[in-house]
Amino acid sequence: MPKPAVVLLSGGLDSATVLALAAAQGFEAWAISFRYGQRHEYELQAAAQVARRHRARRHLVVDFDLRKFGGSALTDDVPVPKDRTIEQMGQGIPATYVPGRNTIFLSFALAWAETLKCADIFVGVNALDYSGYPDCRPQYIEAFERMANLATRAGVQGEQVLTIHAPLIRMTKAQIIREGLRLGVDYAITSSCYDPGPEGRPCQHCDACLLRAKGFGEAGAVDPLLARFTSS
Repeated sequence: MPKPAVVLLSGGLDSATVLALAAAQGFEAWAISFRYGQRHEYELQAAAQVARRHRARRHLVVDFDLRKFGGSALTDDVPVPKDRTIEQMGQGIPATYVPGRNTIFLSFALAWAETLKCADIFVGVNALDYSGYPDCRPQYIEAFERMANLATRAGVQGEQVLTIHAPLIRMTKAQIIREGLRLGVDYAITSSCYDPGPEGRPCQHCDACLLRAKGFGEAGAVDPLLARFTSS
């Protein structure tokens, strides 16, 4: 019997790769996504397609509304930064940072993992390629893992030790893309854009689009998502 693993699945390039990695390592994936008031809800359609392609045992979508707090270009009436240089992206924490988001996501994943008697959570955070998010750093993941094993009945009673897997955290976008292509990830069904148009058409100007384009270029590959829209 394969071991269960809860996989955080946004529908983006990184999380799709992580889902494929978990499956390749023999885990039975229980995918979890979030409708949290984000402006780019198309990503949930992408997540559903990715979950089906990689045969997740279940794909759960949890609803809550971070628009009540705001504070981010993704949850508030704040413009999404466009056409920034790589150097500009590397300066400070971007406006697309959502306060507390990964902590909230991982807390939901932790609760589900404990009910599933599951000792493994996979998340697609990445500390390279200029994301600038404080909750994507190795120190954060290590701290959350320690907290999780203190905060759960399974951890306190010694029934299991929870592991937070962040296999992409020290990889460049190009390395992630090469690994995903090796694993058969269909990047044409993913959605990375912070401000997508109809049917998920990427804007090609936000940080996420520019970093994705940089990654495909450095990987020597064509982004099939752009090819899909170019041919339509």
